[in-house]
Amino acid sequence: MPDQEAETESFDATVDDLAQEQAAAKAEGGGADEAAPTVEQQLAEERDRSLRLQAELQNVLSRKSRELADMAKYAALPIARDLLPALDNIDRAIAAAEQTPPEEGAPGAGLLEGFRLVRQQLVTLLAQHNCEVIATEGEEFNPDLHEAILQQPSPEVEAGRIVMTTQVGYKMHDRVVRPAQVIVSSGAPEA
Repeated sequence: MPDQEAETESFDATVDDLAQEQAAAKAEGGGADEAAPTVEQQLAEERDRSLRLQAELQNVLSRKSRELADMAKYAALPIARDLLPALDNIDRAIAAAEQTPPEEGAPGAGLLEGFRLVRQQLVTLLAQHNCEVIATEGEEFNPDLHEAILQQPSPEVEAGRIVMTTQVGYKMHDRVVRPAQVIVSSGAPEA
């Protein structure tokens, strides 16, 4: 603290010296140098500049803090994008295995159960990182969440609502990992 006190005293002495010099100059010049800024004006300008720099620094720090929080929040996004095609292939394998019943004594039933368990593990892993399925069936079409690949007439479903999902979509927190590919109803067919 002695260094800080010495600096404060030195600063005060400098301000006093400048004030005395300015007073002497005014007395000698008879006020001819009124356009020159006073020590108080210079000090006020420097305080203002210092406050602006502090505010700017605070803004930069808060922006960087938000960016780091977002990076941590969405860190698993690229991995989720890479895992989704594997999950799709597992779903296709399960669907194909369910369509052809296994022969008696064949190891197909155990293999099918193994695929279901692996699928469940992947879905649980994605859920742990807040990656969840985007709702589609019967929902209103939302271009931010859904990708319409076809529009077809449907007497049961009103126009603008999703009739069928062709590829499951996922989102992480509020960001879309992959949009759901859907078929959208165009309303009842015309007679």
